[in-house]
Order: sequence, then C-alpha cells, then structure tokens
Amino acid sequence: MKTNAINIRPGNVLDHNGKLYVVEKYDIMQPGKGASVIQVVMRDLASGNKDNVRFRTQETVERVRLEQEEYQYLFDSDDTFTFMHTETYEQMEVQKDLVGEPAIFLKEGMIVMIETHEGSPLRVELPSTVTMEITEAEPVVKGQTATTSYKPAILENGAKVMVPPHIEAGTRVVVKTEDSSYVERAKD
Repeated sequence: MKTNAINIRPGNVLDHNGKLYVVEKYDIMQPGKGASVIQVVMRDLASGNKDNVRFRTQETVERVRLEQEEYQYLFDSDDTFTFMHTETYEQMEVQKDLVGEPAIFLKEGMIVMIETHEGSPLRVELPSTVTMEITEAEPVVKGQTATTSYKPAILENGAKVMVPPHIEAGTRVVVKTEDSSYVERAKD
C-alpha cells in the first residue's frame, strides 16, 4: 500500500529497496530553504540491522501490512519451533533465532501471536507475562526482609530471576517474558 512519507509512524513496516523494515523512530525536519524531509530510523526485519533514511515528505513509500494470527506452541526440534494455527490447525515451523531469548518461556500449549508477510513468519510474540514455579531460592537472611533487596532464584525452566526475600522454593510467581523480571506472586 503506497502512502506519503509524512504518514510514517513507529511500528509501520516498509518495503524499502526490496527489504522489509520496521520503523522505530522518525523526525520531521524543516530546513530554512527547500522542502521538509522526514528522518526515519528503521530496523531490517531479516537481519536486525538499523538504517537511517531520509524521505521527502511528499515522497511515496510502500507500507506493508502484516498478518497477525494466533498460534499454539506444539514442540521444538533441532533449530525450529512448531506452532499450530488455532483455527485452521495448519502447522508452521519457525526458526529458533526468530523467537530469541524469550523462547525459554515457551510451554506446550501456549498461545502466541505470529506476524507473517506472504506466509513467511517475521516475528513471534509471546504473552507479556507467564506464571512459573520457583525451584531454587536462597534462604531468607534475618533482617533482610526489611530492606528492598532482591535475591536470585531459579524458575522451573532454568531461567534465573531476582525475587523479593519472602519468595521461597515451590512458590508460583508471575514473570515478564521480555526481560525475565519478577512481577508478583501468582494468585492461584
């Protein structure tokens, strides 16, 4: 879909020089002389490289619409994860590096959002938080509960997380998938 460069916003996906880029930032510059330009910082979806590009505000750019659909995580093999579409039951294999570090939180049956372009997966978005059990946690040191210090703990999936001193092994906690940070004690 063609659009004027002035309409570019962060999160838009552009087809530029035959590659797909996601817009991260933009700035409209109005020089004293001549036409206004828009300075765009965008990231290549395939390689992850960032690029700074200037467009004239009236220049047309190709904006790409991505399909976003829910998939259920099934299993992993050597270098891929297999997901199943929640409505059509079609399976899709996704390279592990496309999921990245949050992949440690994938659980069988978890529902994720996969963005595709012309049938090729571009991004896998896990739920923002997951509930997991603490398998190992250091014991509480007397007087430590009065401070705001955190202690290291290990989740059931092997991920390390910093938790408040009152959290013990066997406690279920809510953790952010993007950075493995503690949110709260689970309410179940």
